[in-house]
Amino acid sequence: RSCADPQDRQILKMFLTFNHSILLTNFFKEPTPGALSFRLNPAVALKDRPTSLYPEIPHGIYLICGRDFMGFHTRFRDVSRGGIRLVLSRDKTTYERNFATLFEECYNLAFTQQYKNKDIPEGGSKGVILPDRSWPNSNGGNVVAGASIQGPLGMRSCFTRYLDALLDCMMPEQSGIYAGHLKGRPEILFFGPDENTAGFMDLGAEHAKVRGYPYWKALTTGKSVALGGVPHDTYGMTTQSVHTYVTELLKELGEEEDKITKFQTGGPDGDLGSNEILISKDLTIGIVDGSGVLYDPSGLSRAELTRLAQRRVPVREFNRCFLGNGGFLVTVEETNVTLPDGSTWLSGAELRDNFHLTEYASADLFVPCGGRPNSVTTDNVKRLFTSDGKPKFRMIVEGANLFLSDRARGILEAAGVHVFKDASTNKGGVNSSSLEVLAALALTEEDHSSMMCYDPACGGVPPTFYETYVRQIQDTIVENARNEFRAIWTCNQRGISKVHATK
Repeated sequence: RSCADPQDRQILKMFLTFNHSILLTNFFKEPTPGALSFRLNPAVALKDRPTSLYPEIPHGIYLICGRDFMGFHTRFRDVSRGGIRLVLSRDKTTYERNFATLFEECYNLAFTQQYKNKDIPEGGSKGVILPDRSWPNSNGGNVVAGASIQGPLGMRSCFTRYLDALLDCMMPEQSGIYAGHLKGRPEILFFGPDENTAGFMDLGAEHAKVRGYPYWKALTTGKSVALGGVPHDTYGMTTQSVHTYVTELLKELGEEEDKITKFQTGGPDGDLGSNEILISKDLTIGIVDGSGVLYDPSGLSRAELTRLAQRRVPVREFNRCFLGNGGFLVTVEETNVTLPDGSTWLSGAELRDNFHLTEYASADLFVPCGGRPNSVTTDNVKRLFTSDGKPKFRMIVEGANLFLSDRARGILEAAGVHVFKDASTNKGGVNSSSLEVLAALALTEEDHSSMMCYDPACGGVPPTFYETYVRQIQDTIVENARNEFRAIWTCNQRGISKVHATK
């Protein structure tokens, strides 16, 4: 009451709100944890926040603070499923933008996941980890740890401490922390792979096992086959659903896949990007990934793209001798870039971030398989149209989450573009995760080891049960995608937009 400055008063009130919202924390754990976790009551933390930003109150929110990272985990049902992503920042400006929108990104990803999980019993969740503001080109570091917390060891450390802090709250008695505010309801969380974390799923399960978590086999999904996992990238689980939407749409339009052109974000070094290359038969004219921009108006060499996808290397490894007239490869390290149309760019990184909005990005089909959330919004969606007002893409099937905002989708669909939203198209991965967990929980440890686990490094071969189960998962994903496509298409024929039909 005695605080006169409005900003100071707001800060103090936020401290009170934060303290009032805490239901569980490892803050008082002995010894001091590697990261602090706070289970917040969403009804308190989000009280009086606009429904335009937060249309539904989640079931649970976690704030996780490490010495060199910040993170959140949001879930919309008591038992929920979704991935954990590491959000990387190439420079200080990007870091500050990512930091300012970190919770919104986590909330929106989890909310999208809630819509996506319509074929499985679990609700939607998502976790985000933002390593601190050191970046790949910073000075210092060493050959072991690298020059950045965003190096391999730094990301592993952030993920481990993030998970450890959540395990503290999932095992309050073993951790020696008070859980009375939850009224005896245990916190049961599940984590799947997402951007920059696919290689940590085994680590997560094994770490939980060491800590004595009873459901460690089911804690993470997309694990290696040695732990009975069904790796999403190995079997192209997410791509199975994304590409089914493409083929079903082309079937309705009476078009052949090998006759259409495609533009793609997300490159051959990633799960979605590589599997999209391997499964598709179109004429791909452009690909953007973290390493740069690859473009050829006559179509990129399918054989060379396949080579990159099989090796899981970025577009910077594309052999320029395969480029035709007007084609180019620009890496993010290049400066003072001039393209064949005469346009100039200060750097390859600037071109990479904006290429999807240039005149070059025009094709029959656009499949975003990577990119930051809200890369296309109402502020820039007009750049997906030609100067005479025609859309630069006839079809957009979203592989990446939240690449387009809902309002941008609406503008494109109103202009005649066939837009299929992420919450419908890319749910193959989470469907696979749900069935992976079913096997981990339903089978005894002996049966799980003999029927679901094998180690190729030691000459092991897949058990018959495992091979059959994986095929059944893939068949289920494709069938679910076909059924939902038909439902959306039918609704659209009756005047309901495809975007609204997804919900």
